[in-house]
Amino acid sequence: MFNQKIIEQASGKLTGSLTKSSSLVSIEKERDACGVGFIADVNNIANHKIVVQALEALTCMEHRGACSADRDSGDGAGITTAIPWNLFQSGLKDKGIIIQKNESIGVGMLFLPTSKLQESKKIIENVLKEENLEVVGWRLVPTVEEVLGKQAYLNKPHVEQMFCRSSNLSKNELEQQLFLVRKKIERYIGINGKEWAHEFYVCSLSCYTIVYKGMMRSAVLGQFYQDLYHSEYTSSFAIYHRRFSTNTMPKWPLAQPMRFISHNGEINTLLGNLNWMRSREPLLKSPIWKNRIDELKPITNKDNSDSANLDAAVELLIASGRSAEEALMILVPEAFQNQPEFNKNTEISDFYEYYSGLQEPWDGPALVVFTDGKVIGATLDRNGLRPARYVITKDNLVIVSSESGVVQVEPSNIKSKGRLGPGQMISVDIISHKILNNKEIKTSVAGKTPYGDLLKESRQILGHQAFFSEQQVESKKLMQLQTAFGYTNEDVELVIEHMASQGKEPTFCMGDDIPLAILSEKSHILYDYFKQRFAQVTNPAIDPLRESLVMSLTIQIGHKSNLLDDQPVLAKHIKLDSPIINEGELNAILESKLSCAHINTIFKVEKGPNDFKKQIEQLCESASQAILSGNNILILSDKNDILESEKVSIPPLLAAGAVHHHLINKGLRQDASIIIETAQCWSTHHFACLIGYGASAICPYLAFETARHWWSNPKTKMLMSKGRLPACNIQEAQANYKKAVEAGLLKILSKMGISLLSSYHGAQIFEILGLGSEVVNFAFKGTTSQIGGLSMEELGQETVNIHSKAFSQVKTKKLANYGFVQYRPGGEYHINNPEMSKALHQAVRGYNPEYYNSYQRLLQNRPPTALRDLLKLKSNKQPIAIDKVESMENILHKFCTGGMSLGALSRETHETLAIAMNRIGGKSNSGEGGEDPVRFKVLNDVNESGNSDLLPHLKGLRNGDTASSAIKQIASGRFGVTPEYLMNAKQLEIKIAQGAKPGEGGQLPGKKISPYIATLRKCKPGVPLISPPPHHDIYSIEDLSQLIFDLHQINPTAKISVKLVSEIGIGTIAAGVAKGNADIIQISGHDGGTGASPLSSIKHAGSPWELGLSEVHQLLAENQLRDRVTLRVDGGLRTGSDIVLAAIMGAEEFGFGTIAMIATGCIMARICHTNKCPVGVATQREELRARFSGVPEALVNFFLFIGNEVREILASLGYKSLDEITGQNHLLIKNTDIELAKTRGIELNSLININTHTWTKFNSVHTNGPVMDDDILAIPEINDAIKLENEVAKHFKIANTNRTVGTRLSGVIAQKYGNEGFKGLIKLNFYGSAGQSFGAFLASGVNLKLMGEANDYVGKGMNGGSIIIVPPAGTTYEDNNQVIIGNTCLYGATGGYLFAQGQAGERFAVRNSLAKSVVEGVGDHACEYMTGGTIVVLGKAGRNVGAGMTGGLAYFLDEENKFIERVNSEIVKVQRVITKAGEQQLKNLIENHSAKTGSLKAHNILENWNTYLPQFWQVVPPSEANIEETNTAYSSNTITAY
Repeated sequence: MFNQKIIEQASGKLTGSLTKSSSLVSIEKERDACGVGFIADVNNIANHKIVVQALEALTCMEHRGACSADRDSGDGAGITTAIPWNLFQSGLKDKGIIIQKNESIGVGMLFLPTSKLQESKKIIENVLKEENLEVVGWRLVPTVEEVLGKQAYLNKPHVEQMFCRSSNLSKNELEQQLFLVRKKIERYIGINGKEWAHEFYVCSLSCYTIVYKGMMRSAVLGQFYQDLYHSEYTSSFAIYHRRFSTNTMPKWPLAQPMRFISHNGEINTLLGNLNWMRSREPLLKSPIWKNRIDELKPITNKDNSDSANLDAAVELLIASGRSAEEALMILVPEAFQNQPEFNKNTEISDFYEYYSGLQEPWDGPALVVFTDGKVIGATLDRNGLRPARYVITKDNLVIVSSESGVVQVEPSNIKSKGRLGPGQMISVDIISHKILNNKEIKTSVAGKTPYGDLLKESRQILGHQAFFSEQQVESKKLMQLQTAFGYTNEDVELVIEHMASQGKEPTFCMGDDIPLAILSEKSHILYDYFKQRFAQVTNPAIDPLRESLVMSLTIQIGHKSNLLDDQPVLAKHIKLDSPIINEGELNAILESKLSCAHINTIFKVEKGPNDFKKQIEQLCESASQAILSGNNILILSDKNDILESEKVSIPPLLAAGAVHHHLINKGLRQDASIIIETAQCWSTHHFACLIGYGASAICPYLAFETARHWWSNPKTKMLMSKGRLPACNIQEAQANYKKAVEAGLLKILSKMGISLLSSYHGAQIFEILGLGSEVVNFAFKGTTSQIGGLSMEELGQETVNIHSKAFSQVKTKKLANYGFVQYRPGGEYHINNPEMSKALHQAVRGYNPEYYNSYQRLLQNRPPTALRDLLKLKSNKQPIAIDKVESMENILHKFCTGGMSLGALSRETHETLAIAMNRIGGKSNSGEGGEDPVRFKVLNDVNESGNSDLLPHLKGLRNGDTASSAIKQIASGRFGVTPEYLMNAKQLEIKIAQGAKPGEGGQLPGKKISPYIATLRKCKPGVPLISPPPHHDIYSIEDLSQLIFDLHQINPTAKISVKLVSEIGIGTIAAGVAKGNADIIQISGHDGGTGASPLSSIKHAGSPWELGLSEVHQLLAENQLRDRVTLRVDGGLRTGSDIVLAAIMGAEEFGFGTIAMIATGCIMARICHTNKCPVGVATQREELRARFSGVPEALVNFFLFIGNEVREILASLGYKSLDEITGQNHLLIKNTDIELAKTRGIELNSLININTHTWTKFNSVHTNGPVMDDDILAIPEINDAIKLENEVAKHFKIANTNRTVGTRLSGVIAQKYGNEGFKGLIKLNFYGSAGQSFGAFLASGVNLKLMGEANDYVGKGMNGGSIIIVPPAGTTYEDNNQVIIGNTCLYGATGGYLFAQGQAGERFAVRNSLAKSVVEGVGDHACEYMTGGTIVVLGKAGRNVGAGMTGGLAYFLDEENKFIERVNSEIVKVQRVITKAGEQQLKNLIENHSAKTGSLKAHNILENWNTYLPQFWQVVPPSEANIEETNTAYSSNTITAY
C-alpha cells in the first residue's frame, strides 16, 4: 500500500519518475482483457449481500487483472449497481434534501479535475439548468486514499456525486434527457478546449444505475470507496469488472464497468466501426430526439478505448428506444448462417440478416455484460472466445462470471449450472421477474417485426453469372496492359496461373529478403507499401478452414438507411456472396434497380506528377456529385478501350481510399457503395487492401483475362493432357482463381481474428511503410505510417514510371521478371544471394577470416535493404583496446537460434544446431514438435572420428556435447509437449507468431511425418499435422498470463519467453506480456524465414524488427517495466554490426535463423516446402538426409566471427560491453550519405529519438508466489511417495484462486523419472471449485479427484495419471445436463484419463494426442485437430465436431438424432459402432466412467446397453479407417444387429 506520509513527503515530485501519460501509447493501440460478471436477484429484492458478493467475486478474479509498474495500482476494478437510495437518503437529509419515492431523480458519478473543480461543476450545473433540470445537491464520495497504489494516487481525480431532478419527466424520459445532458457537457468542454478535459469523466449519469470504479486492485475497491461496504448500500444486482490492460499508466476513466456494459474482450474492427459510425451520423433521425440529434454527435470518439466506444454505440441504441438485448444483438450478432437451430426459428436469422444491411458487426472476442438498470444480461461473441459460466439458484439469484466458483453458493441451493456458448445471451428482467435464455431473448426480439418480409421487399441477391468463355484481349495487347499495370512474370506465373490451376494461393518458403518497397530502386505498385496487421496475444486468430462456419464473405451494396428508426426500412440493396465479381456480375449490377455511376480513374500526365493530387481531388468531387445526382453505386474503373502513354490509371487503392474518406467527410458515405473495376489487382493482398479502404466489391478484369490466356495456351493444354496439371475448362480456371482469392481473403481476415468481411470492410487494418503524411491523410487517414515516405508527387512519379514501361522502345516477348520473389541475376537484390552464401560457407568450413571479411563486405556494401541500413554509429568516446572489451564467452551467451522444428528440419540439422549452440554457451530452440529424450544426455562415447553410438547419424562430435535444445518451444500444436520435455529446458518459449506468417497456423505434410517424427509428435506416420492459428488457451492477455503461470508452475527454474512479431502497437502488447510475468520477450521481424507459408504472407505481413524493438524497449522503459524482462530480437541478423545496432535499439539477446542454417550447410535452394532439400537440411527423406554434411564446428565458427566483429565495433565506439550500449540510441544517427532512389521523405525519429529512461537489467526468473502445490510438496508422505515410489492419498479444499494444481508436483516427478518411469501412486482429493489449468501437464502416477467443478484448461498437456470430476455432495440438479468443466480441456494432452460427470465447454479435446476421456456433453469444436486418443461424449454436442481431426476416435451418444449436422465432414467420416472391438472400447470407457464418477447417466446406458449402443456415432478420421475398432475387414467380430 502507498503510505500517505510518503505522498506528503514527495510533495508531488514523484511525477518525475512516474509520468502521467505515455507518448508512445494511444488509446486505439491499447489492448485489454479481464474478469467480468454479474449477480442479479430475479425478484428485484435489493440487499447489501449482493454488493458484498460482487466485491468478493472481484477479489476471486484478481489473477485475471494486472497492476501497473508499481505492482500495486491495479489496471482497473469497478462495480455497477442500482442506485443505493437508502444510503443517499440518509446523507442528503443532513443537507435538508428529501428524496420522494418514485421521484424522477438522476445521480451522476463524476471524476472531476482537482485543479478546476468549481469551474467543472459550474459547467455541469449550467447545462442542467438549460435543460430545465434542477440540481438537488452534491455529495463528496467518501474515499480512503491511502489504500491506492502510488501511480493510481498520482493520477487520482476528485470523485463527487451530483443529484438532479425533473418535475415533469418520467424516469425513462429523464434517463434519455440525461444522455443528452452528458453529451452537451462533453461537447462544451471539448469545443472550448479546456486544458483539463482529459481529467473530466462521467462514470454514470442515470436514474437507474451508478458506477464505482478506479485504477485499483479488486480488494482495494471496497476499501477505497467506503460506500460499498456500508450496510445501507443495497442493490438487487451488481455488475463487476477487473481489468488487465496493456496500457501501463493509470487512466481512471478506462476502468470498467462503462455506463452500460462491462467488456472482457477486444474489438478487432474498431477503426472501421468508428469510420462507419461517423459516416452514419448524417442519416440518424429519431422522434425521441427530434431536431436535437446533432447534439448527440459525435456518437463515438477515436480517442476512447474500444470498450468505451462499444458502450457509446449501445447507449445510443438504448436511449433511442431499443432494449438492451436488441442493441447487443444488432452490434454483436451471433453467427447465424450455420445454426441448425435457426432452421425452425427463421425469424432470428431474418433479424440478423436484416440488420447486417444496416450495421456492420463490432467483431472480436468478447464477453459483454450489460444493464440499463431494468435488465441485466450477458452475451458472448460469435466465436465463443471468452469464458462465461452461470449459476441459477433456488432462491432466485442468477450469477454469471468469467470463472465458476467466484460466488459461494451452497450445492443444495443450485437450481442449474451452465455456460454461454458462442453468440449466446442470457438476461434477467428484474421488472417482470424473468430469466430469459438465448432462444427466448432472440425469439422475442426478432418476433416483433416481420423481418423476412421486409427483406424480400428490399433485397436482391446477385446470382452467379458465368465467366467469359473466350479471351477478350489479344495476346500482344494483354502483355502491354499487364506491363502498364505493374504485372511481372512472377505475378503471372507464380500467382495468377498457380491460382487458376490449383484453386489456392501459392506457397513459398524462407522469408522476404529483398529491400522494403520504399528502399528499392525498382518501382513498386502501391499495395507493396501496406503491411497486413494480425492478432497476437490480446485476441486470437481464427482458422478459416476448420472454423469456416463462423466466417462469411457476404457483403451488401447500395444505400444504407437510418439505424434509429423504430422499424428501419431497408433501402433497395444487393447482397453479394463474395466481393470478387466477374465481368458478367458487374454487368448484372449495372442492369439492376440500383442507380450506378461509372467513374473513370485516369490521370492525365501532361502537367506532370505535381498535378497528381489535384486530379484525384477532381475524381473525389465527381464521386460526391454522382451521389447527389441519385446514384447509390459508384464504379471506379480504369478500364479503357485504348491504352495511351499520356493517360495513366490512378492506383485503384489510392482512388478507393481517397473517395472513401472524401465521402465520409462530406456526410455521403452511407448513400453509396464503391465497386472497383480494375486491372491492377491480382493478389489476395491487393483485394484485402481495396476492401479495407472502402471497396465493397472488385472486378479484377485483367486477372481474369490473364487466367483465360493461360488456359488457352497450348503449353497449358499439353500439361493438362499429360496429367501434370489438373484438367479444367476455361471457366473453371477463372473459378479456381476466384476460389483461391476468396480463401486468401478469409485467411487475411482470420489472421486478425475477424470473421466477417462486412467487419473488415473499411476497417483499415494495415500498417503503412513508405508513404508520407500527405498521402496518408489524403486517402488512408487513421492508418499508421511510422517512417513517412513518398509524397503525392513522388507517388505520382512512381505510378507514371510503371505505366511508361508499357511503351518502352525495347520490345520483348515476355513480361519483365524483377526477381521480387526468387533470386535471379540482374533482378532485385536478395540478401540471401549465392555470392553471400558461398563466402559464408568458405569462411566457416575451417575458420577462414579472409572469407569472412569477404562475406562482411558483401553485406556492408549492399544496397539499402533494411531500415538499419539508413543508420550509422556515432560515439563521443575514444576507441579502446579490444582486450578491454567483454570476453567472447559473454557475447556468445547472448546468441540463440530460431525456433525451427524437427519435422521442418531434418534430424541431423536440428541436432547439429543444438550441439553447436551448447558448445558456445548459447541457446538453440527446439521449435515445435517435441524432442527425443536421448538428446537430454551428455555424450561420453565419442570416438576419434567424431562419431557416437548415441547419435550415430552425426559427424564432428566431441565428448561433453549435448544435443538438448536449451529453449523448448510451446507452439499452438503442442506436439511433443510433455512434462519431461518441459523439465529439460533452460527456457520455455511460447510462440505466439512467426515473422514470415504471423497470425497463421501451419501444416506439416504427411510426407514429412516419418515414423521417427510421428513418435516424437505422438501421432501416426504419414498423417498431416495441423498447428492451429491460435493457441487455444490464449484468447486474451490474461490467458497468456495463465499459460506463463502454468509453465512457471511446472518448471520454476526455466525462464519463460514470449515470441511476438513486429507490428505497430507491439509495445502495448509487450507491456501486457511483461505484466503477465514473462521473463523474456522476443521480437521477430517480418523478414524471418519459414519452411512453408502463403506467398502473400511472406511479402505483406509484419514489419521490420527495428520498429518493433524500438517501440517495445522505449515503451517498457518509459513505463518502468523494462527491468522486468529481457528483450530478444531476431529476423535477418547476419553480422556483428546487426548485433550492435539491435543492442542500441534495446535488445539483450539475439536470434539467428536462416543464416545459422546457411552456416550449417543450407544452399538457399528455396524448396523447403517440397521435402526435396538437395543437401538434407529441410527434408525427412532418408536418401536426401544422407547428403547432410554439416558439423557443429561450422556454426561455432560463424558465431566466433560474429562475436569478434561485435568486440571490434564496441572497441571502436569506446564501450566495454553490449550491456553498456543496450538502449543507448543516442549512438545512432541517420546516414546522410545514402541517397534513396524514390524519396528523401523517410523519417527515422522513432529509432533515433534519445531515450532518457534508465532501468535495471533483468536476470532472474519470475515466480508464481505461494501456490497450493508448494503445500502439497511440503507434506512428508508426498515426498516419500515420490522418493520411494509409494502410494499415498490426501484431501484438500480448493478454490478458483488455486490454479494449475498438480502441475509442480508433476514436474518434480518428471524431473526424477521422466514421462513413464514413476511407479508410485499419489491420490489427491479436492473439494470446491478448482481454478484454471487443473491437472495441467499431469504426470503418470498422479490421480486427481475433484468433488465440485473446474474452470478452463482441465488436463491441458496431461501426460498420464487421471482426473476425475464429480458434482459436490448435496446437489439436486441433473448432473449430466450441467456444466462441470470449462473450455479447452485436454488441449495437447499426451496421455492419461479424464472422467467428468457433467458437460464440458468449447473445444473439448482440442489437439488431443493420446488421452482418453468420458464427459456428458460438449460445446462447439469438440475433438478439433485431434491426432490420437479416445473421446466418449454421453450427451449433446455443439457444432463443428471433428474439424481438422486427423487421428484418434470419438464416440457420441445421439439421443435426439441431431449429431450428423453438427460434424465437420471435411476430414472425418461418421458411422455407427460396427465392430466388436469398437463396442468393447466404448463400453470399457463408460464402465470406467461409471465406476469412477458414479454417473447415473453412465449407469443407465450400461443397464440398457442394447438400447443405447445403436444411438452412438463413431467419428473416424482416415488414419483410423483400417483398424479393428472401425473396420469390419480388420475385425474378427462384427456387430450384425443390435
